Amino acid sequence: MDYPNDQAPGAPVRSGIPEHGRIPKYYAVKAEIAVLVDGLGEGSLIPTERDLSERYDVARETVRQALRELVLEGKLRRQGRGTVVAGPKLEQPLSLASYTEGVRRQGRTPGRGLVGLDRFPCPDALAAETGLTRGEPVWHLERVLLADDERVGLESTYVAVTIAPRLDSDFEPDSSFYAYLHDQGIVFGDADERIETVLATPREALLIGTPPALPMLLIHRVSRDTRGRPLERVRSLYRGDRFSFTAHLKE
Repeated sequence: MDYPNDQAPGAPVRSGIPEHGRIPKYYAVKAEIAVLVDGLGEGSLIPTERDLSERYDVARETVRQALRELVLEGKLRRQGRGTVVAGPKLEQPLSLASYTEGVRRQGRTPGRGLVGLDRFPCPDALAAETGLTRGEPVWHLERVLLADDERVGLESTYVAVTIAPRLDSDFEPDSSFYAYLHDQGIVFGDADERIETVLATPREALLIGTPPALPMLLIHRVSRDTRGRPLERVRSLYRGDRFSFTAHLKE
């Protein structure tokens, strides 16, 4: 079937070609490399910058810019001194399901690496956002998110000590916090979420193992139990090149 402007449904409008018909040289090369990548399997090594510049008869800087964008989009990833085809992005549902459940549904092995667990009085900003009482003891749990041992995000969870008084002794840091609360007889009722795009701070980039310039997806969540009492405040930072989010909408 023929589509307007040779544009299949679901693809970027006119494949990114402006109405005046002129496109940057790097973008044309990027499109050519994308076709090449589609024909290769995950983990396949792509040709070197030199080989690509000769193939498309362009400067190496033009190829370099095209590759940078494909890396940022998650189609390629750096591996050692080369560049390989990346796997499909992880799809995380926007729901009260945990990160663990979302990753397992895609046949990947979820994991978490503990960065730190601290206890301190609830500050004003956290109290105002969650409904917790200013000064009451809260836990701050920070963990690196893993998928098949690949670092893909960073998660910070704030929860009142009264909700999980033995978090420092009973909780396994590499397990699901939602499952832990469920085992304590705590049931989630509803949550508010906000999503934005950000760049990681130097510390966050170091923990996740990404360049600081890599776009991130940041999710803020405040969860409550079935009686409307605050349960947790979560700040989850996901690699933009490795994640997409899905939601089922119904009127």
